[in-house]
Amino acid sequence: MTEKVPSISEAEWEVMNVLWEKSPQTANDVITSLQGQKDWKAKTVRTLLDRLVQKGVAGVNKEQRVYTFYPLYSQDKCQRAEAESFIKRIYGGTVKSMLVQFIEEDSLSEEDIEELKSILDEKPKKKK
Repeated sequence: MTEKVPSISEAEWEVMNVLWEKSPQTANDVITSLQGQKDWKAKTVRTLLDRLVQKGVAGVNKEQRVYTFYPLYSQDKCQRAEAESFIKRIYGGTVKSMLVQFIEEDSLSEEDIEELKSILDEKPKKKK
């Protein structure tokens, strides 16, 4: 059974993206990275970092004078967990329903469809 990744908010995703880009980072490093993207106060970013640590998604190194933060889960693992949660909530757990909707609404280009076909053709058949 795979380890369950804790659910994180949209704002927490923004902070995690900074940590995935480069780690470890101090709270001030994260605040500086987000300044150009978000209109958040420093206290907001510190609160988000504290929440991520409490949820067990980010870790903190308290051995130095200045605390540094780092991700405890890879970006890929969090993205997969978020995608699975979304598919369960919105599409009843079936990827097929989601793909059918995107294809029927012309949200995918011909190039996208060909790429998906190629991926599906390369995917090994599951053993029954």
